[in-house]
Amino acid sequence: MKKIILILLPVFFIVIAAFGQYDPKALTILDEMSNKFKTYSSFKATFTYTLKNASASINEVANGELMVRGGKYKIKLPKMEIINNGTTVWNYMQEANEVNISTYDPADDDISPTKIYTMYKKGYKYTYIGDRVEAGKTYQMIELVPEDRKNRFFKIKLEINKLDKSIKNWKLFEKNGNIYDYTIKTFTPNTISDDTPFTFDKSKYPGVEVIDLR
Repeated sequence: MKKIILILLPVFFIVIAAFGQYDPKALTILDEMSNKFKTYSSFKATFTYTLKNASASINEVANGELMVRGGKYKIKLPKMEIINNGTTVWNYMQEANEVNISTYDPADDDISPTKIYTMYKKGYKYTYIGDRVEAGKTYQMIELVPEDRKNRFFKIKLEINKLDKSIKNWKLFEKNGNIYDYTIKTFTPNTISDDTPFTFDKSKYPGVEVIDLR
């Protein structure tokens, strides 16, 4: 009996490891979420953002707005805005009244609002870790782990609404101890008809200093 157990143990751990890394249930949930996202031509969302780092005594909380159309996006937070039209990125800092302009490099954009729905398809292991019920709604929790150990994030957690396949929350765990948490408050699809929001309009920011880094 002992010999049988010893023989079966390696097989058992191989199966568990394979299942935990590329969990078929997690893949089904992620594919359903991604396919639902593909039906939207654009969307607007409001969200709550938190940044925590216990060792550095960081606990920041803010509300933000998000607009996405195709590969373009605009993120608005209380003290900054990020606009990306697919080729150019504008980073506006309110306190300095300054905007930095740079050329968009997808390789440098680790986690963007346009990637969060498809990022699992390449370079990540995924595991279904259970359901969570809140206010009568069930959220399916998925954990992503990057295959590249050089990635600055060692883990990402997603919460996906079981009924409509929308993302409720995503949480990013950085190696330096930072935890970035985004919780969607409102979500409105198919509301942006053109690309006007995805270009920085200098006239709307009187006295802004423009720093072109291209």
